[in-house]
Amino acid sequence: MIALPSHTKIWIAAGVTDLRRGFTGLSALVQTKLEQNPLSGQVFIFRGRRGDLVKLIWFDGDGLCLFAKRLERGRFIWPQATEGSVSLTRAQLSMLLEGIDWRRPERTWDPQLAV
Repeated sequence: MIALPSHTKIWIAAGVTDLRRGFTGLSALVQTKLEQNPLSGQVFIFRGRRGDLVKLIWFDGDGLCLFAKRLERGRFIWPQATEGSVSLTRAQLSMLLEGIDWRRPERTWDPQLAV
């Protein structure tokens, strides 16, 4: 996992993206579809049609970074919306990249009052 600064905003681009795009194409999508600045230091995540591949674009201060991850089994959980974006926390990003349903994570135990 990349070490993001604590104030970094993370955005999922809703819908399906043609992941043949690279730095330039994904940056253009951030500007036109999401109406954000790709050089703002925020993370933008895009998913392909089959759902087993995501690409992340992030400006780390020195240059634009492009990360890709393909799941061997399963699909990345994605919002139902076909347009716009959804904000994630860093914990949700970690779950997303592991193939876990980040929308409704379940605790394995219920916290109890310690007295």
